[in-house]
Amino acid sequence: MLYSVLIYDSEALVDRLTPEEHGARLERHVALQDSLRREGDLGPVARLMPTSAAVTLKPPTGPKTEPLVMDGPFAETKEHLVGFYVMECDSLEEAVERAGRLPLESGALEVRPIAWFEPGNQP
Repeated sequence: MLYSVLIYDSEALVDRLTPEEHGARLERHVALQDSLRREGDLGPVARLMPTSAAVTLKPPTGPKTEPLVMDGPFAETKEHLVGFYVMECDSLEEAVERAGRLPLESGALEVRPIAWFEPGNQP
């Protein structure tokens, strides 16, 4: 079954990491990716751009037929979705064990089964 690992963190905290701290976190990501790739279980992995680059679409209001587009993320939270993994795992326990290899000095990791996946045609 496919599982997503959604990575939440404070953008302000991540922006304050030293190059050494950032490198140490990145090494743990690369180690997990290499392991999953060798096992044939690595799906898409993405690091998202900052929320300042995002827009949120809301349902149209009144007579409008076009969605309302708002600058930035709609949710005002301390932690934001900063990236994600998709991986093949035999169980939730295996997905949790694998996600536990990622850096977690701050923020949170959400492990969630995927009900449907369309990989699309992007490389």
